[in-house]
Amino acid sequence: MIIAFIGLGNMGGGMAANLVKAGHTVRAFDLAPAALERAAVSGCATFTSAREAVDGAEAVVSMLPNGTIVRAVYTADVFGTAPAGALLLDCSTIDVATARDVADTAAAAGYAMLDAPVSGGIGGANAGTLTFMVGGTPEGFAQAEPILKAMGKAVIHAGAPGAGQAAKICNNMILGGTMIATCEAFALAEKLGLDLQTFYDISSVSSGQSWSMTSYCPVPGVGPQSPADNGYQGGFAAALMLKDLKLALEAGAATGTPLAIGTRAAELYTAFAESGHGNTDFSGIIETLR
Repeated sequence: MIIAFIGLGNMGGGMAANLVKAGHTVRAFDLAPAALERAAVSGCATFTSAREAVDGAEAVVSMLPNGTIVRAVYTADVFGTAPAGALLLDCSTIDVATARDVADTAAAAGYAMLDAPVSGGIGGANAGTLTFMVGGTPEGFAQAEPILKAMGKAVIHAGAPGAGQAAKICNNMILGGTMIATCEAFALAEKLGLDLQTFYDISSVSSGQSWSMTSYCPVPGVGPQSPADNGYQGGFAAALMLKDLKLALEAGAATGTPLAIGTRAAELYTAFAESGHGNTDFSGIIETLR
């Protein structure tokens, strides 16, 4: 299949490379020359504009920073340029309202569009082990599933347009909260004189167990390999966690849903990012909680 890929940053670059490995022809575009160079090395054909990349594509995949950019790219460069009937897959994490609005505009222009945000971080993007949470029609999902499976280990239809984004922001609000609780628990355990490996051995098989502890432990040398073992570099940047928390809070305000833990997590990650740690892995917040 001929697939245009727009947005080749930390996540998109690995995802596009995995589409090439799966045998697809990938027409890639990014504003950053270095990202285009990396895409070329991975086997993508590169282009100097999004319009050129989507021309002739059977499917378009995007991984972009925010809803404003998603709307602008699809409105200006994809709708009317991609062939009629091309499948459109936006894997960015954006607000639910924009995802639904752009999908409606796509449908009016004759395209099936799905929101398909991901979980799994840079490592998952490179390894092809992402989880995709997909919003769109059942017919569109059936078309999209084989493409997404080339980039991930799990592809789940969450519901109608916008449902993928809803699932992503709710999931990451849980992640933000549990990581802070896990960091606080390790900090307290340390000050109470517990050996941290021993505490991990106990809590990882007890009621305190969570993904933040057993798959992404914020303490170096404890549990499986994680960004904590690399100076909190790589993985999922704190600025991106903050972005997702803010999206959850916006959704909470729009729906009248009180989000006390989500609000406090956003406050803590705001302070962490503003102290110069926006590019630090989000588990690095333990350093400020110790």
